[in-house]
Amino acid sequence: MFSLAYMSWLLWWLGFPQQAVQKSQEALTLAQEVSHMYSLALAPFYAAGVHQLRREGQAAQARAEEVLALTQAHGFPFWQMWGTICWGWAVAEQGQAEEGLAHMQQGLAAYQAAGAQRGVTWQLGMLAEAYGRSGHPDEGLTVVAEALATVHTTGERAWEAELYRLKGGLLLARSPEQHTEATACFQQALAIARRQQAKSLELRAAMSLGRLWQRQEKTEHARQLLTEVYTCNGEPSSDEERTR
Repeated sequence: MFSLAYMSWLLWWLGFPQQAVQKSQEALTLAQEVSHMYSLALAPFYAAGVHQLRREGQAAQARAEEVLALTQAHGFPFWQMWGTICWGWAVAEQGQAEEGLAHMQQGLAAYQAAGAQRGVTWQLGMLAEAYGRSGHPDEGLTVVAEALATVHTTGERAWEAELYRLKGGLLLARSPEQHTEATACFQQALAIARRQQAKSLELRAAMSLGRLWQRQEKTEHARQLLTEVYTCNGEPSSDEERTR
């Protein structure tokens, strides 16, 4: 079951968001069949993660609530902290910024207080994104700086490309005059994603850079970049991802 659940995340990273959902559903089905309590908590957590990656706030919230119900009843504190963070991101994504940020901060503080490090860069990335969406780019940039420092400390680089993309977006949100720095961030995100063969993160970086170039009337540059990336991507991205 764990292999199926983990594979769902890998498939998203490799550019197969639809297959990621399918594999996640297989993990959920198997967890129900074996009726193993830890698996029943783990499978919906990974499913929530897939929906978070696809930016499907409502679906991520529903799965996170499953995780929280099971962990509160049966005492799986690790997954409870993750569930709290994911739930916070999901409600923030749906417009409840303050409530979402509060839950994300609560879950992240508990996670770090427990000495856990695995996945912290992803968690911080979610928090930075939520700050940006709620109109707090400076706070988001502070979180991104912490996340990038953690990347270099722990060597956990799976989310590095996205952190640079988020940094570029937050710089632009703070001041459109910082377009040179933002461009450098998007280009770095693109280079890292390509080096890692992380197709979904490559697409995100290309879309952010392409939108900036369009605003700068570099339409042909944007068209060439997005055509190249879309041609090489494994599957179409979700509507939520394409519109962000």
